[in-house]
Amino acid sequence: MKKLISLLMLVSVSATASDNEIFVDQVGATANIDLEQLGSGIPNIIIKSSSILDLQSEELKNVRPAKRKPVIAIYPNSFRDHTGQRKSNGQFALFSTAITQAPEAFLIRALKHAADGKFFQVAERVGLDSLTKERQLIRSTRDSFEEDSTVKPLLLAGLLLQGGVLSYDSNIKSGGLGARALGLGSSKEYREDLITISLRLVSVSTGEVLIEVLISKTVTSAGVSQDLFRFISEGTKLIEVEGGVAANESSAIALQKAIEAGVLEIIKVGITRGYWRYE
Repeated sequence: MKKLISLLMLVSVSATASDNEIFVDQVGATANIDLEQLGSGIPNIIIKSSSILDLQSEELKNVRPAKRKPVIAIYPNSFRDHTGQRKSNGQFALFSTAITQAPEAFLIRALKHAADGKFFQVAERVGLDSLTKERQLIRSTRDSFEEDSTVKPLLLAGLLLQGGVLSYDSNIKSGGLGARALGLGSSKEYREDLITISLRLVSVSTGEVLIEVLISKTVTSAGVSQDLFRFISEGTKLIEVEGGVAANESSAIALQKAIEAGVLEIIKVGITRGYWRYE
């Protein structure tokens, strides 16, 4: 009996990577992709656990505390999405945005949790309107009851952190591998997107840009499917069964990891240039 085996391999590359591996973190999964395997087929994908509730960078969490905490302010429009990218399902764009419209929340979180909260002081500026109104309300209420209306002064920041999400490139790399033998088939597919962010540390006293970093992070989707194709009852009846599973990396975690990498780089460059010191 002759065996008929059809093999399909598709590899489409529109960008190159500088590292041998791409580490992909998502809610409940992490994929490690070895780019050296592209020559022989689809990269190997290993699923591990991860959570958006934790810092993605252990190095940022465990960095040494600052001898004197620098005070940093982040305004609502200081770090936002500049891409305007919409979610894509592979066929058409959706109305939902591909990137969260509140990326400054991840930036504030990275600053507050650096060195387990012992490196930066973050001044509240995102909700500054609500903060000032509440302080005015406290003063007027205490004045009406003839009480001491003084409140503590607001924390003044000597540094501003600005930047944003510069680009979201869809489908920069995709590939697949499939095989079928005697009615049994299996296939794998993957796709990569790319997020690029920029961070700038600005001196309030002079307006000088002290540090600038540019960080890129991949967003990977992978899927595995299997199928069974059989004729029964002397070739008069056909049975076909298909099944599969797909894992999509969270763009929020990819953005979070890129921001944390940027904050860590700012800390290291600041140490080198003498803007702050470790304890």
